Amino acid sequence: MNLPVADLPKSQAFFKALGFSQNLQFTDDTGTCIVVSDTISVMLLTHARFRDLTPRAICDTSKAVEVLLNLRCESRDEADGLVAKALAAGGSTHDEPEDYGFMYSHSFVDPDGHGWGLFHMNAMPAKK
Repeated sequence: MNLPVADLPKSQAFFKALGFSQNLQFTDDTGTCIVVSDTISVMLLTHARFRDLTPRAICDTSKAVEVLLNLRCESRDEADGLVAKALAAGGSTHDEPEDYGFMYSHSFVDPDGHGWGLFHMNAMPAKK
């Protein structure tokens, strides 16, 4: 996925503080590849570079929601730990964690206003 960012170095530092790495093969002064897991990578692109990919305007995330991303965590502690790291690195949150018994969720918003939902599944809910 590609996400527009206003300040690439600030965004790189934010995701590094979460414990994610960079793929330097796909990193330059207009974008960086953030490696979330073996199967998930996110391209953070400057607004100028992002505009090369679409004729549409970049969303003003202070007024509207652009995207809500979800990541599965191995535990509640991992979800809470990522939220704590995000808050310490300049992110925010707009809700409290929710425990549904079979699923636990929490979330953060990165410095560019992209929403990140974190969830841990204990088991599937019982059928009624």
